[in-house]
Amino acid sequence: MKSEPAIATIGLTKRFEKHIAVNDVDLQVKKGDVYGLIGPNGAGKTTLIRMLAAAETPTKGEIYLNGDRLLIDDSNRYLKQYLGYLPDDFPLYDDLTVIDYLEYFARLYKLKQPWRRRRIQEVLELVNLESKVNSLIATLSRGMKQRLSLARTIIHQPIILLLDEPVSGLDPIARMEFRETIKTLQEAGMTIIISSHVLSDLAELCTSVGIMELGCLVESTSLQNLYSRLSRQQIIIKILGEGEKLEVELRNCDTVKAWEKSPDGETIKVEFTGDNQDSANLLKSLIDANIPVSNFHCQQEDLETIFLKLGHKQVS
Repeated sequence: MKSEPAIATIGLTKRFEKHIAVNDVDLQVKKGDVYGLIGPNGAGKTTLIRMLAAAETPTKGEIYLNGDRLLIDDSNRYLKQYLGYLPDDFPLYDDLTVIDYLEYFARLYKLKQPWRRRRIQEVLELVNLESKVNSLIATLSRGMKQRLSLARTIIHQPIILLLDEPVSGLDPIARMEFRETIKTLQEAGMTIIISSHVLSDLAELCTSVGIMELGCLVESTSLQNLYSRLSRQQIIIKILGEGEKLEVELRNCDTVKAWEKSPDGETIKVEFTGDNQDSANLLKSLIDANIPVSNFHCQQEDLETIFLKLGHKQVS
């Protein structure tokens, strides 16, 4: 028997006066997935996440968590225990210490001793803040504050985690630390929806992605499927002179569709349709033609390039 998705929506819509922020979205996220939500500002990502978190009432449509319908009222309050929601603007209390802050939220979630003490210790270890338990929140770096916010979000052991721009404004090291924590949560079986403008982070974290445009979910698929359908293969070739000879060889190669030269003419980005054997044959032909190749490597277009192409298609 096929298991229910962790998250499913049917015709989910949110209208603010004359503006439709989310328009008839049918979404399915499998249990254990890390689902990346991508789109420009104003696409509806935050509104969608807020509705999934029961922080915003849909104008119409339905939301299901593990097969049970989520309602804003108190008729199924137990469902909200499944959820951990980290908005991009959740306030911290600067005059509290780290331990007092987590203690406060653990009590709100009615965690009893001695479990409450153990759970606080677990989340502190997970977000690597054990050494800051008695520090005032005001003294923490931005990255530490964001990790503390995540600890607060998972203190009650939710099984679905909703993260809205969690790495916004973080430096590369803080982003890497946050990313590693998310990987640990996914390995533990948590289902995660994460919106971000840092597409390189999403490409590393996500198993599936959804792309939003003007309130609509225009693409929703596994990351692997998205790459296989829309990511063109490229070969980056760097040479030490002999640019004209290189272009002759490229013109004679059936699996080369187009190429683009760097301003200095020494690096060529080739759009390539062949397989590994074809790329090996191309390299051999360049060597046989005595072209001084200093670098030759294959790559696929990244998530950012795919997103920009899709966005252009939507506009045009």
